[in-house]
Amino acid sequence: MISNYIVICRGKKTALLLRLTRLSSLTRCHIDDMHCRNTLPIIVGGTNYYIESLLWKVLVDTGQGNEESGRGGDGAARRKLELEKLGGAELHKRLAEVDPDMAAMLHPNDKRKIASLQIHEETGVPHSLWLEEQRGQEGGDGLGGPLRYPDPCIFWLRADMEALDRRLDARVDEMLSAGLIEELRDFHVRYNQQNAQDNGQAYQQGIFQSIGFKEFHDYLTAPESSTQQDKDALREKGIEAVKIATKRYARKQNKWVRNRFLKRPGDNVPAVYSLDVTDVSTWEETVLNPALQILEHLSKGETPPIPPIRVQGAEQRNSRSHHTCDVCDKVIIGDLEWTAHLKSKRHYSFVRKRKRDLDGDQAHGARSPPAAPAQTLSKDTGAAVAPGCS
Repeated sequence: MISNYIVICRGKKTALLLRLTRLSSLTRCHIDDMHCRNTLPIIVGGTNYYIESLLWKVLVDTGQGNEESGRGGDGAARRKLELEKLGGAELHKRLAEVDPDMAAMLHPNDKRKIASLQIHEETGVPHSLWLEEQRGQEGGDGLGGPLRYPDPCIFWLRADMEALDRRLDARVDEMLSAGLIEELRDFHVRYNQQNAQDNGQAYQQGIFQSIGFKEFHDYLTAPESSTQQDKDALREKGIEAVKIATKRYARKQNKWVRNRFLKRPGDNVPAVYSLDVTDVSTWEETVLNPALQILEHLSKGETPPIPPIRVQGAEQRNSRSHHTCDVCDKVIIGDLEWTAHLKSKRHYSFVRKRKRDLDGDQAHGARSPPAAPAQTLSKDTGAAVAPGCS
């Protein structure tokens, strides 16, 4: 794992999320069984989506879990592929017809429109209503429903980024030594070669989203007539691309923890304790002993000597409001993103350019219309226009 979690449960969003509902339900059954036996469940690793779905009620369970292993699952997969062939504008139009609130919260390029459409097709209920019901439960917040278990504890294993980057590079080298390229080549010949020849391969779908396929595409599809020197160059290019993508993914995971765990609004947030794994030779003193000390105090109902971490601004909720900047010809989703855009160099550059154009028109006797005041938002699904955009 790039980012490791040890999630301890104490006491009693998308097509991917729909599948996670089944998987996390199975895990929760094991957790409940361990609680009945007075045993402490410890969950190590897992994707960010998976950990979040275990801790909070954030998934949409359509009640069709038994169908996924049969024709129902195949039908949902085929329907997803059909929707993926449609353009963003058409998907947004269809979603706006059945769930205008959700459509207003999603960027035109956001692929979650597909999951929202599927949820409506399977249940007849708009995705936005499912989310509203979750958030309205006692203990719910703007990101989803309440915690599933009281007093969970999260150990976040963190390392200095330079040390982490070195480990990630070494991990890629180990995967190469273990036969990564041979495995990719075999999979490519079996499942991807024809699609690549037909220029029909999309590396944003299914298993092909995994790091490695896209990065080695040029190497795997190199013509037979290519020289060994050209092939070696493409191979090295692919290796470097995998290392860059892996490190980028690690940073994305860390950002997820900060935004979805540390900055989560309200009191519906588990304690997150940071443990330094930069130097693994000091594992016992920097990781194991502090973790056991924290658990010992928590089990006695005492405050651990090591405080949990929280970040500044955790109380601020980023509503997914819909904004349009006519100056930059850009759609922005989210109040924090909107504020950042208004302060960006790109936006100011376009504003100055428009002002120069207006001044030039006035110098030639052209009259410019008065600027309309910026709109303000009263609801998350409202629209706003940047100052100077009208």
